[in-house]
Amino acid sequence: MSANGNDLQIDNIEFNVGDISRSKAFYGSAFGWTFVDYGPAYTEFHDGRLTGGFTTGEPVRPGGPLVIVYADDLEATQARIKSLGAVISRETFSFPGGRRFHFVDPDGYELAVWTRQE
Repeated sequence: MSANGNDLQIDNIEFNVGDISRSKAFYGSAFGWTFVDYGPAYTEFHDGRLTGGFTTGEPVRPGGPLVIVYADDLEATQARIKSLGAVISRETFSFPGGRRFHFVDPDGYELAVWTRQE
């Protein structure tokens, strides 16, 4: 039998960005992510549960899968993101079990932030 592990679970998300320092400042301030640099063209981020990376090794490709971040306080998170220059691309809406909004980061990636229904 196979050993328990991370089979078939999201393991990493990678963003091609125009400026790693800018991305670190944005995501560090918005969500408190931490970073480990692996040379000038790659930085790993960690959100406390999932890791991923920012790289300048490829062209910026906005779009792709929608990355969704959880927040206990949706309104405070949205205000912080807006103060950092993100554009809200879809205002807060409700869905069964929660609420969420979408935003576009400095490189044009659209992400969403959700919280459980209050």
